[in-house]
Amino acid sequence: MPRTRITLAVALALLATPALSACGGSSAASDAKEVTVYSADGLKGENGDGWYDKVFADFTRQTGIKVKYVEGGSGEIVQRAVREKSNPQADVLVTLPPFIQQADEKGLLEKYEPKDSDQVSGADKAPDGTWTSVVNNYFGFVYNKKELTQAPKTWDELLDAKYKNKLQYSTPGVAGDGTAVLIKAMHDFGGKDQALAYLKKLQANNVGPSASTGKLAPKVDKGELLVANGDVQMNYAQSKTMPGLGIWFPADKNGKRTTFALPYAAGLAAKAPHSENGRKLLDFMLAQKQQQEVSGIGGGFAARQDVKATDANAIALTKLMDGVDFFEPDWNDINKNLTSYVEDWKSATGS
Repeated sequence: MPRTRITLAVALALLATPALSACGGSSAASDAKEVTVYSADGLKGENGDGWYDKVFADFTRQTGIKVKYVEGGSGEIVQRAVREKSNPQADVLVTLPPFIQQADEKGLLEKYEPKDSDQVSGADKAPDGTWTSVVNNYFGFVYNKKELTQAPKTWDELLDAKYKNKLQYSTPGVAGDGTAVLIKAMHDFGGKDQALAYLKKLQANNVGPSASTGKLAPKVDKGELLVANGDVQMNYAQSKTMPGLGIWFPADKNGKRTTFALPYAAGLAAKAPHSENGRKLLDFMLAQKQQQEVSGIGGGFAARQDVKATDANAIALTKLMDGVDFFEPDWNDINKNLTSYVEDWKSATGS
């Protein structure tokens, strides 16, 4: 949604096996008991207690295949895969819209429909079978519950002087959730020009750019910030150890609180060095048991329509989303015009 732990990503990248071939690897590489995942952050726990932690451990235990994990912002994941296109290192790419569509357009994904992907809604997977959502999620904001007696209700409230240098959102075009700020503003204000006019005014209170959405929530919890952007899955999971964190959704021009889906979408990397292992991992992530654990462990929403979670987290998440209206962005338009939208945002905000 964004959010990047660069140090961790670099460290893990250095551990990756060198000299992987661009055409599926050597026979030895193809048969190796490993699979490399490039992913946007949010699903791996800070303390090893996230959905990825459980899924990867179970996968390794059942198959003997070790998961190598490299994390970055949604846009960074795609950019890295583009740089490595002639010598692919990743087997599975996981990122948020519109970057998963971007990865598909750039030829970074190979068609593969995981087992049981027919249980995933058509809006949450590619028509050509190149990617499938594995965890559903929604855009949102966070606020500090200790310093604010109630969550803000509207975008305009954020223009108040009390938010000066106490508000921050991650960078559109770099972070998935940062891009989502621009998408939601365009929807809520009724167009790009209206959204940019508002974000230009908001810049007076904005701390500045951030490549990582995940790093903003701890600042809100500590009171360094009063408000920041985020997403429901990541922020709900963080709130378990950050008691000052609250989730809210700005109202649109009609007074309706709105949000939209920001699923974690996964695809098999084109010419992956361990493509068969990548297929096995995609199947595993979408299996019934792993999907049943999405809310209980990861604080997110199952991608499969036939999975109806009833755990405490699922109940709390349902309550959190009560009364919030959902809209579906035109992802094809956003993918096509993302570069110009981001350039316009930079110009409007002086970023």
